[in-house]
Amino acid sequence: MNAPARVVIATRESPLALWQAEHVRGLLTGRHAGLQVELLGMTTLGDRILDRPLSTEGGKGLFVKELEFALLGRRAHLAVHSLKDVPMQLEPEFTLTAVLAREDPRDCMVSNHFPTLSDLPDGSCVGTSSLRRELMLRARFPRLKIASVRGNVGTRLAKLDNGEFDALVLAAAGLKRLGFAGRIRQIIATTVSLPAPGQGALGIEVRSDDPETSGLLAPFNDAETYAATAAERGVSRGLGGSCQMPLAAYAEVEHGALHLRALVGNAKTGEYVETEVRGPLSEPAALAAEAVDRLLALGALRLLGAA
Repeated sequence: MNAPARVVIATRESPLALWQAEHVRGLLTGRHAGLQVELLGMTTLGDRILDRPLSTEGGKGLFVKELEFALLGRRAHLAVHSLKDVPMQLEPEFTLTAVLAREDPRDCMVSNHFPTLSDLPDGSCVGTSSLRRELMLRARFPRLKIASVRGNVGTRLAKLDNGEFDALVLAAAGLKRLGFAGRIRQIIATTVSLPAPGQGALGIEVRSDDPETSGLLAPFNDAETYAATAAERGVSRGLGGSCQMPLAAYAEVEHGALHLRALVGNAKTGEYVETEVRGPLSEPAALAAEAVDRLLALGALRLLGAA
């Protein structure tokens, strides 16, 4: 098997996506001397829909389809994604060949005037981009007004600074990667806002018939992150997860085993059920299946059916 001398990374053109692609380019060129790595910037449908929630338009797969078309057309060898944006079931033509070591998986609050969510006055407007965060915020802080906010990280921060919101809740990883860690006022505990499957992790997608590129990427796969996110994504897959349902799943490695917490709810009623399971690091699929069974026993189907 001959390693390619040149590879092309398909990436969205948002600042965060470009940071992620440049990060992977740096890993590749640092590991493989003489390898030429280029970026193919693309604007996806998800990037173009800015006036309404993605949950009304088909979900997060809107961020990856154009990149997958570039892979199929052999215009690119790999695509770098925020793992939480990757559909839970890939088409057979593609494989998730590597998951990099995870950045902070937690949500955070950004505000210009208040240090924590608890300090926000009654009726304060909090912007968020996901049904999962909306469900958690309404459950934990019913006195606050929760509103949808779209756009990249810089756009959302500008809306906060312009006074459209009193606070934002978003993924801590994106702020840290873009150099905005100083804007974070509160890191929100996972007991308050359980992360989305794959949050904080980068996934690298390649064509299933391209073992040469997979071989180049193999050294960057983090086994613990891969197992943890496989369990999280397995929960979402088992429940038919998409942007249209508030679903959270987060697995931590504890003493060589996985501790998986999962939650699913109904955005309209605010109801949710949650569970936690533990099992071997080597069996993320079985752990996910156990969590799904427990959620179903607690009434997850009823909640999903009422969505």
